[in-house]
Amino acid sequence: MGQKRTYKQYSKEYKEEAVALVPEQGYSVPEAAKSLVIASNILSLWKSKTGSQPEGKSLSVDGREELKHLRKEVKNLRMEKEILKKASAFFAKEMK
Repeated sequence: MGQKRTYKQYSKEYKEEAVALVPEQGYSVPEAAKSLVIASNILSLWKSKTGSQPEGKSLSVDGREELKHLRKEVKNLRMEKEILKKASAFFAKEMK
């Protein structure tokens, strides 16, 4: 017999924020899904279920700017983390 498959559960708020990336940040569905590390078909499904804009959840101009800034910072930090991982692996090999 096979093992039972478990699926990751996402909160309603997470889904709404993920769907909001597409119209508010100008991402395409595949780009938004890739940045969130989820399958694009899942994001498309969430988008179709919630509609294009979550009701009463739109951000103010300041909120959008802060969100855009924070996402850019997260992207930069992830890149730095990857660079540091590669550098530490390189230096670990060199030490042997």
